[in-house]
Amino acid sequence: MLTSRLNRLSPYMFMAPAAVIMAIALIYPLGYMIWGSFRDWDPSQTIGEAEFVGLKNYITLWGDPNFHESLGVTLRFAFICVIVEMIIGVGLALLLDRDIRGMSLLRTMFILPMMIAPVVVGLMWRYMYHPTVGTFNRTLEWLGLPDVDWLGQHALMSVIIADIWQWTPFIFILSLAALQSLPRSALEAARIDGATAWQQILYIKLPLMMPVLIVTALLRLIDAFKVLEVILVLTEGGPGLSTEILALRISRTATEFRELGVAAAMSNYLLILLMLLTVAMIGFTKWQEARAAKLRMANEEDS
Repeated sequence: MLTSRLNRLSPYMFMAPAAVIMAIALIYPLGYMIWGSFRDWDPSQTIGEAEFVGLKNYITLWGDPNFHESLGVTLRFAFICVIVEMIIGVGLALLLDRDIRGMSLLRTMFILPMMIAPVVVGLMWRYMYHPTVGTFNRTLEWLGLPDVDWLGQHALMSVIIADIWQWTPFIFILSLAALQSLPRSALEAARIDGATAWQQILYIKLPLMMPVLIVTALLRLIDAFKVLEVILVLTEGGPGLSTEILALRISRTATEFRELGVAAAMSNYLLILLMLLTVAMIGFTKWQEARAAKLRMANEEDS
């Protein structure tokens, strides 16, 4: 009897250390942030000394035009980056999913930008965008074209280009892995039936890759909402608020404006937004899986 009881408890005993670490490293800081968002808290106080103000910080942010501007910049930045990165990354994976001499070297070169520290990426692109000695404007001058104010009038586009350059390899790697794990029998059957290369991509490869692509897009979207270092080095959120995403706004609110409670409330708004996106993506994935299962059952019944 004692042995059977130990057998029932053994999974929980093995899970206990991980649960404790998770509670300390994740749940406690998250609860601390949520509790701090209900207080008028600044760095000169402990959280217990700060005055409890309820939902005041959330209501203040809801009517703050600067917060709305930062939220709009964040949404534009994240969705444009992820859409372009998915198109380029999946396209490269489809293009390079073949036996070509030197392909391993080519794949290694593609993933190099992802290995560079974000601060270094920001510095590299800041020098390339420089109005007088930067690579881009010097190239335009050589072609006889007018200079471009990259980090002024086109600041958001310039930041998006830098992000696409750094993180498209992430999409490429996962897409290529998904392609190489596809069942070859389905592709061979499509070739025998006379399907063209485009038809194989549209009706065989992309539908089978879709679960991986959805998870990849979700991971990249969540990460795009948290980008900080590259934008901080490139533009510091300027000019004005044109490139100030929420992560940078939160950092400035906590450090420059010394409003820790408001920064915590802003972080919770960002957390809620990411949770909604995650739930939507998971729901879409479940719907696709259910739809695919119905189609398989229908095909089995017909056969």
